[in-house]
Amino acid sequence: MGAWNELLAEDGHPLDAYRADPAGPSRGGVVVVQEIFGVNRHVRALVDAYAAEGYAAIAPAIFDRAKKKVDLDYTPEGTTEGRALRAQIGWDAPLLDLDAAVRALAPSGRVATVGFCWGGSLSFLMACRSPRVACAVAYYGGQIIQFVDERPRVPVLMHFGERDALIPEADRDRIRAAHPDAEIHVYPAGHGFNCTDRKDHDPASARLAGERTLAFLKKHVG
Repeated sequence: MGAWNELLAEDGHPLDAYRADPAGPSRGGVVVVQEIFGVNRHVRALVDAYAAEGYAAIAPAIFDRAKKKVDLDYTPEGTTEGRALRAQIGWDAPLLDLDAAVRALAPSGRVATVGFCWGGSLSFLMACRSPRVACAVAYYGGQIIQFVDERPRVPVLMHFGERDALIPEADRDRIRAAHPDAEIHVYPAGHGFNCTDRKDHDPASARLAGERTLAFLKKHVG
């Protein structure tokens, strides 16, 4: 359903992006924010799925600032490389790339960010710092705790797994206490429970989180 095209960030950086558009009129836009494994099969499938739900959807390749065409497996080697790339590009530059994706979708209507893992933390930061997004969804955003004192400008939905070894219960409690207006759900699952390619995939939790995400998008995007 989708295809690759190019975006241009405000600092002049060109980056690839995988985009899919609905068959009929658009309900709005969804920026899908990658994990540390790049715009891989899982991320592209999410873009296609949101397009099938009626949203113009796009996943910017935010690792392009360090390395082009990153598509890593869910292995220790892939995790090591992904974490190194994440550290190399930092936090501010990816927000410029996400902003480029939001601007590309603006003709479709209101735009949300939906991020996973590292992308979940970036999605939260977009809610805090971007004047262009209508809402933000964060799946198991492990670094949100680093920015817990920042204040979202728009509605935020967060999904966590109670057996997530990367996000302890104490972090979830701090996030909940700091953001009482956010919609936060915890599932009987581990990290990455939404991804069918990961060993922690939990179909029931993924299905429920997906239903809640679509309801949230319909409320705040269209």
